[in-house]
Amino acid sequence: MTDALKPLNARTLPEEEYFYGHKACPGCGGSLAVRIALKVLGRKSVAVVPAGCMSAVGFNFPQLSFGCNSIISTFAGTASMMTGIVAGYKAQGIDDVAVVGFAGDGGTADIGIQALSGAIHRNDNMLYICYDNEAYMNTGIQKSSLTPFGAATTTSPVSGGAGGSLTGKKNLFEIVAAHGISYAATATVGDLPDFMKKVTRASQYKGTRFIHILSPCPLGWGLRTEETVEVAREAVSSGLWIQAEFYDSEYHYARRPPEFTDVKHYIRRQKRFAHLGDEAIAQIEKARDDKWLSIDRYFN
Repeated sequence: MTDALKPLNARTLPEEEYFYGHKACPGCGGSLAVRIALKVLGRKSVAVVPAGCMSAVGFNFPQLSFGCNSIISTFAGTASMMTGIVAGYKAQGIDDVAVVGFAGDGGTADIGIQALSGAIHRNDNMLYICYDNEAYMNTGIQKSSLTPFGAATTTSPVSGGAGGSLTGKKNLFEIVAAHGISYAATATVGDLPDFMKKVTRASQYKGTRFIHILSPCPLGWGLRTEETVEVAREAVSSGLWIQAEFYDSEYHYARRPPEFTDVKHYIRRQKRFAHLGDEAIAQIEKARDDKWLSIDRYFN
């Protein structure tokens, strides 16, 4: 059993760091996701990072913040560069290296989805992790297709009424699963033991694997730096973020919480939603309830 396959928790997680000394903002959820994933995967990893937050904070000449092999890809080409790396190792008869990509929501659900779809279709042996901070944060907080309804960004500004983003998030998890992928999961930086378990489980599958992890951005969300983990947890407890896995051709959803925490509290603590009125929040709650109803039907 390799290091990537050992059951890991806070006590057994290796002390060695493979993503450290970076220049991420205090409270950055994306950098936490990268740090923990690489601890699970270990030194024999190759990290592919497109233009975005993690490349901006992780590659600062003369300092490299990755303790494993790493490379910056084009914004749209994370998965295609991973394909090339996988092919290169295969040609050399090397099969014990974890090729992992770390791309944001824009680089995954928008500009990178074509390359990701192609990699899944070919079933290239790689793990793709989307750290979702719900906007193009590195370039000034522009809306992406994973920006939630109502969120204010520089390209979905507030202009009276509900304002902010007029669309909800793409269902990226189900889009990826619909390809018949080997393994896919959702996670949050609010539950790192669950994330570690899913990275470990992904390592046990061959072919393309995908993890979509909610990674709050204090700057873009309008949070205090110490709130990142707490807010990620509240996204789950309020029912707005659904923990799920897809493997062996089956969906595995987390059960509905016995009682949801207050959506209004989750919304009101984030400045990006400060303009939303009760009617808009009720619309968000209805979308949540409709989604959970469809999941309940799946179980029944």
